[in-house]
Amino acid sequence: MAESKVNPYLLLAVGVISVSTSAILVKVSSAPSGVLAFYRLLFTILLMTPVFVLKYVRELQVITKRDWLFSVIAGIFLAFHFILWFESLNYTSVASSTVLVTLQPLFAFIGAYLFFKEKLTGKAVISALLAVTGSFIISWGDFRISGTALWGDILALLACALVTGYLLFGQTIRKRLSLITYTYLVYAISAVVLLIYVLFRGEALGPYPKEDWIYFLLLAIIPTLLGHTLFNWSLKWLSTSTISMAILFEPIGASILAYWLLAEKILLTQVIGGMVIILGVTLFLVEERKVKKMVQHVNEVKKNEEVPY
Repeated sequence: MAESKVNPYLLLAVGVISVSTSAILVKVSSAPSGVLAFYRLLFTILLMTPVFVLKYVRELQVITKRDWLFSVIAGIFLAFHFILWFESLNYTSVASSTVLVTLQPLFAFIGAYLFFKEKLTGKAVISALLAVTGSFIISWGDFRISGTALWGDILALLACALVTGYLLFGQTIRKRLSLITYTYLVYAISAVVLLIYVLFRGEALGPYPKEDWIYFLLLAIIPTLLGHTLFNWSLKWLSTSTISMAILFEPIGASILAYWLLAEKILLTQVIGGMVIILGVTLFLVEERKVKKMVQHVNEVKKNEEVPY
């Protein structure tokens, strides 16, 4: 594999910092969660449209009915992920909300076990229980503060489950379509779902203060396009496990920014619970990587045994 002209670890770090701004931008906006999510995706789509139309629009011709169905489901899950996560930030802190969202790999693990019959290992189960314990520590600390903080934690966990569903339904489509086509399609569907949600709720699409429109645009550019685009670019040079572990630093970056910019206090239970979650998810990702390597090795051995001599 050819070496990158730019240090991929440096750009990966920029990506982590970029996604860490998402919760901060949501916190400072005065718009309702649904409106905020809608404009985030709308501006993202508008920025992606020139590239999509010029280079990728022909890929729409190869999309099957099944792909369209899964894309719609993925778009619905993504829409309500944003709504619930943004709403959680109205009740709980940036630290608690972003740490709980890092449970995403474990939700994906459960989904893969239930829907794709992937095997469980003892170490993976232990790491999952460790991460869940960390979430209980955070939730207990927030419950001692107020019931509303605990409600915010529950919303964050539901948002985490929904984004996992979005990824699970999208993974089969992603194998046949380019990244740009897939994300453009799902973002567009999700934006339509969010628009329907906003109109149904009777929430105003405007007017909003000038600052809010800046926040909408920044959400599209920094955490969505810059952050996730750099993660996807890094896949060419770094392993998925490396990128997944790097994303675990998002709650740390978000918590630091919240402490510095929003003067949010960081509780001892959030620190302990967050460390336990990150440890559990890290052990899970390491174990997952080992299992994948073992499966690849077994498949290669079987393939070699089938070759006639």
